[in-house]
Amino acid sequence: MVWIHGGDFIAGSASKPLYDGRFISNFTHTVVVSLEYRLGAFGFLVSGKDPKTSAVGNYGILDQQAALLWVQQNIGFFGGNPNKVTIFGESAGAQSVSLHLMIQSSQPLFRQAVFQSLPFSIPLKTRHDALKLGKSFAKLANCTVKDWACLKSLSSQAVLAAQVKAGAKIVNPFRFLEIFETWGPYIDGELIKEQAVTAFQKGHWQKEKPVLLGTTSEEGVIFVYGVFTKPVSVVECTVYTTAIFKQHALKILHKYLPLYKAKDRRAMLAQIVTDFVFLCPSRKSARAGAASGSSVWMYVFDHVVADHRVWAGLSPCYEHVCHGAELPFLFNSAAVANFTLTLPERLLANRVLCYWGAFAHAGDPSARAEQTNFCQQQRPPAWPRYSDTSSWLLMNLTVRSHAQAGSRDRLCDFWDKLGIY
Repeated sequence: MVWIHGGDFIAGSASKPLYDGRFISNFTHTVVVSLEYRLGAFGFLVSGKDPKTSAVGNYGILDQQAALLWVQQNIGFFGGNPNKVTIFGESAGAQSVSLHLMIQSSQPLFRQAVFQSLPFSIPLKTRHDALKLGKSFAKLANCTVKDWACLKSLSSQAVLAAQVKAGAKIVNPFRFLEIFETWGPYIDGELIKEQAVTAFQKGHWQKEKPVLLGTTSEEGVIFVYGVFTKPVSVVECTVYTTAIFKQHALKILHKYLPLYKAKDRRAMLAQIVTDFVFLCPSRKSARAGAASGSSVWMYVFDHVVADHRVWAGLSPCYEHVCHGAELPFLFNSAAVANFTLTLPERLLANRVLCYWGAFAHAGDPSARAEQTNFCQQQRPPAWPRYSDTSSWLLMNLTVRSHAQAGSRDRLCDFWDKLGIY
């Protein structure tokens, strides 16, 4: 199992204590690899087209690919099987996983994939926008974008300083959501040819590979409350919604405003982010994959940890199922996230690992113990494939995990009909 960490393509690390793979490895009888990749300007700066005289970007994705190739060539020495590689990641890591499912040269490097909280609707940059960011970066670093020698001579501190300043600007005001991901992969026409959400809906990915994907039930909370630290009025909410959705804003406001009565509309904005960025495009992509014959399983992580210490310093996530809420359960790293699992929560963590481990071993999260040789005592509820024949059931991962129909299907039907992802 190869883990690709998240962090908005500017932060995070394979060695972060939250991602300690030892528990997953011991529990699921797998070899766990956590890979590093270049971040920010180091991994994604674009200053031109010629790789000999300029930075051409997407280096972070190529780093991941090089790590996957290393796994193919070396994992046997560690007791792993190069023919049974599962790549899994969360947030920007999930975006990376989705890209490797689209990149032809990555095809032989893994067998199946898990993406957790993939922000499908945040667009990858075009070449034009990536170069515009590169020009801003070069200027802030006291170079010109065409002066390759100057750019290469920059110290790491100078690169980081220019990266932060350049990243604080909106590159394209007509694509406001880019503010959530300033640095990252771009569509270069060779390695990456289109947006992930488009590729998955059109079937331009490795459809023969089993896929497990899902979201937390309140993805948007941490983003909205992180940006808006004070209450947001109806007027302000209307302005922000219009800035993001332009001509579609009226329909969206008409749909969501009646559902929220509080004067502070941040909860409404958070739900819009959850539905539009994460949940609904994931559902649409999963359904498109299932319709084309792919093996797809979908989940929602829906367990509230009512502990004020959770995600120390991130108070918006108190009593919410925020972005990344499943990670302490998957990695058994609750103590690192500064809270202690109750007995029911420990059973939930074990159940999550049973599913992820069964998927790694057999390409099916419901594969039984006799196939996977672990989880004999757990016997978690059966997780049906996501398909119209199963009434589009997904797994609700909570202390009483169960298969269910999507709780927000009507709102996702609304977003699907808008046709804006």
